[in-house]
Amino acid sequence: MSRNIIRLEECDSTNTYLSKIARESPHGTVVITTTQTAGRGQRGNSWEAEPGKNLTFSLLLKPENVAAHDQFYISEAVALGIADALRHYLDGFPVSVKWPNDIYVGDRKICGILIENSLSGNTIGHSIAGIGINVNQREFKSDAPNPVSAVMLTGKELLLDEVLTEVINAIYGRLSEPLDLRHADYMQSLWRRDGGNYRDTATGEEFSAVITDVAPTGHLSLLDSFGNTHTYAFKEVTALL
Repeated sequence: MSRNIIRLEECDSTNTYLSKIARESPHGTVVITTTQTAGRGQRGNSWEAEPGKNLTFSLLLKPENVAAHDQFYISEAVALGIADALRHYLDGFPVSVKWPNDIYVGDRKICGILIENSLSGNTIGHSIAGIGINVNQREFKSDAPNPVSAVMLTGKELLLDEVLTEVINAIYGRLSEPLDLRHADYMQSLWRRDGGNYRDTATGEEFSAVITDVAPTGHLSLLDSFGNTHTYAFKEVTALL
């Protein structure tokens, strides 16, 4: 696979930059920046990253024959790959995937992922995975409720290029495995899969539930304490810390 890495000292958003060159760029192209001035996260949130301390990059994926309605399998591969890589550096710490694809250590967020898919007919033409990993930042100044970094957990700073290589290789490994095995691992890796508290975005109702399934479309199925099943798309439900 390609190791085409474009390094920028500063840019507004690596996802935006990569989207402009995606058509002519090979599968596996990476755009990485030291300073990202308008990084985007899920739900339209910004991403705080101290320049030169963390990994802020985007990865171009051009999967073959992935139907549009199966696009979440790509999210699973990216999230699991990052979790695999972080477990290598955070031995003994509980690394999990918070649906749909944030990476948590315990109840604290160490990585955010924003995946943007471009369709070609009924299949995925390409996917851009924007990834922010908190590596060597020791203090966070935003109002994000629960950030954490690798150095805050271990006390040891890591080489960013080494972590980048580990993450990309792990994502490639996950992309190459059978879908059923990947999905089973994703389900096992989910944060609070055996029980948590949630809020229905539309009604404001709070309830306790266990995760029973995540569909290939990304829809989350929850079984509440009264035996009722609820199915949600992203942004329709919030997991409460």
